[in-house]
Order: sequence, then structure tokens, then C-alpha cells
Amino acid sequence: MTPIRLFGASFQNPVLLASGTAGFGREVSGVIDLDALGGIVTKAVTPEPRRGARAPRVAEFAGGMLNAVGLANPGLDAVREHELPWLAGEARRARVLVNVAGATLEDYARVIAGLTDLAVITAFEINASCPNTSAGGLEFGATPEGLRELVRRCRAVSTRPIAVKLSPVLPDIAGMARVAAQEGADAVTLVNTIPGMLDGRLGNGAGGVSGPALLAIGVLATRKVRSAVAIPVIGVGGIRTARDAREYLAAGASLVAIGTAALADPRIPERVARDLGRG
Repeated sequence: MTPIRLFGASFQNPVLLASGTAGFGREVSGVIDLDALGGIVTKAVTPEPRRGARAPRVAEFAGGMLNAVGLANPGLDAVREHELPWLAGEARRARVLVNVAGATLEDYARVIAGLTDLAVITAFEINASCPNTSAGGLEFGATPEGLRELVRRCRAVSTRPIAVKLSPVLPDIAGMARVAAQEGADAVTLVNTIPGMLDGRLGNGAGGVSGPALLAIGVLATRKVRSAVAIPVIGVGGIRTARDAREYLAAGASLVAIGTAALADPRIPERVARDLGRG
């Protein structure tokens, strides 16, 4: 397979592990070969350690999975000192993208500023679906103004490329991708989960819907954005097979990320990468 050039780097194939489904790679390293993939997107990093939402955090249903993990992670210092150095030693060919989250603009800036000098990082993925506590809990990416401010703040402190992960429930996702591009985003990730709820399934009540139901939604979002904006797209949502991945690639995605399917079978991303290489 011809390598893909993105973020000033070469990806050996277009398949990434999606954020939140493989931790920092340690959790799956004994099951799959990380270096057989194009890359890994780490779970979200916040300035402080987070224990996350109440259990149960994950529930399966006919359309996929409902989850409310609550951005559980060891925090900036532990990621810098332990997780990313370990990943740098393990992922010699696979590229590393770090997902960044927070409750304030300063949270995002602090994480990026604290990690941006690490050579192992190819790019940052900005989770724009986090609630902004300064705006009464409205998600950063819910309005053009909020997204503009978020991307501008991240761009100001990052020496690495940034991709902005957008929600599929935005009324004008192409317009929001344009805002991200105008403020210096190097790519957009499409799409994040869809808010959902099933009675009594999650300790947090509501959560995010992922899995097969997102495939058609993510492919349409990719098509819309690529028709309107020049920056690259990382397609994510509902990918289980090489055929699913090709749907995103045909819609204009440069890379694809696999998440929920890898929780059911961690070998699926490696299999998809191999099948795509066979044409």
C-alpha cells in the first residue's frame, strides 16, 4: 500500500486506533502489533487525573454501543512521564496522535503546551465535544464562536499539527469544519459519538452512541466536509471491515480510525489494514 502523507508525516497505511478504545496502546499491545497500523489516537488527556463516570460505563445494544467513560485518564503529568515514553518505544512505525480534552480553554492549552515538545507526537486531536464550564456547559464545538476560540487557543500553543474532532449532530458540520480550518486546524476528525440514552444501562444516565449505526452518518459528514473544505479528514464511526473503511476513503477521507469494533475484537484494525493493502 502506498504510504499516506499527512501532518508532514508518512503513515504506512490509513488505519488508526480511535481515541478512547485502546488507552495509550499498552492495553492492546499484547494482542495486536501496533506497528502494523498507520497509527494510534490516544485516549483523551486532561490536565488533572480523572476517575471518570460512575459504573456501568458501557452498554451494548442492537445498533452498537452506548458509553459514558467520563474522560477517565491519568492526567497530563503521568501521560508525559510514563504513557508517551512507553508508546515511543513500542510504536516505531505507527504514528501517535494525542487526543486533548478539558473543561476550559486553559485546560486544552495546558495539555498541549505540556506535551507539544515530545517527538513521539505526530499531531493533536482536539475533542471539541467537551462541555465548556465557562459557557454554562455548552460544548466548545456547538457554536462557530466557541469552536473558533477553542481552535485559536490550541493553535497558539501547539508546535504540532492539530485535527479537530466534530460532533455529527451539528446542524452545519461543513460550516464548522470551515471555521476550524480558518483558525489553523490541519485536519478534522469525523465523527464523534451521538448523544443517546437507554433506561438504566449506564451509571451516568446518558452517553455516546458508537458502532455500526454511525457508519452512514460519518460517511455523509465526510462527503459534506470534503466538498466544502480543503483540509484532510480522518473518518471514524462504524468501521468493522475493509469495505466500511473504503466507504470513508471514497467519500474523501485520508485516514480512518476504528474504535468500537476493536473493543469486540482487538484484531479488527490490523485485519482491515491488511485487507486494504490487498486492494
